[in-house]
Amino acid sequence: MAEELVLLDAYISMFGMRLRIALAEKGLHYEYREEDLRNKSQLLLEMNPVHKKVPVLIHNGKPICESAIALQYIDEVWHDKNPMLPSDPLKRAQSRFWAHFIDQKIQPIGWKIWAGAEGEEKEAAKKEFVEVLKILEGELGDKPYFEGEMFGFVDVSLIPFYSWFSTYETCGNFSIEKECPKLMEWTKRCMQRDSVCKSLAEPEKVYEFVLSRRKKYGLD
Repeated sequence: MAEELVLLDAYISMFGMRLRIALAEKGLHYEYREEDLRNKSQLLLEMNPVHKKVPVLIHNGKPICESAIALQYIDEVWHDKNPMLPSDPLKRAQSRFWAHFIDQKIQPIGWKIWAGAEGEEKEAAKKEFVEVLKILEGELGDKPYFEGEMFGFVDVSLIPFYSWFSTYETCGNFSIEKECPKLMEWTKRCMQRDSVCKSLAEPEKVYEFVLSRRKKYGLD
């Protein structure tokens, strides 16, 4: 019996992009279902009744929610195809640490830059955002990828935010490349992979989404 994979997602979701990249890296075929986040499908509400959010990976009728958890699930189930996590337990733990750091920092602070803050609060968010990126740049060091020579778990966790970088820069009036040149070199390296460049949302579409949300929130 063939395995059934369905991804409930939204095009501009950085968390959904993670799963698109991982599934592409594994060479897995799946059905993609775009969700209207203003009018969520009954299937999404049934598959993720707690948070009611995308992405949701449905494997043979069973849902796996939260992108970091779904990434690990994909890697464990199809471990023989382009593993994302290192084989060494300590290195696996370190990779999970940095992925968790990304989840705790990037999106919440980025939201403050484009929607949640003004004046001194926005300036503080910009400063914190750059500091977080510099910490990640320090962890990357001179390695081609965060896991070393292997494009892996931390890379997949972070690279979708590249689609949002220009929006953060435009809304915050700063340059990520000026502040973190090595990290931007890493993004260019990642974008050379088909799994990445074909999975990421166009930055222009992200910015259009943000403009519509700012208008909705009465910020423009």
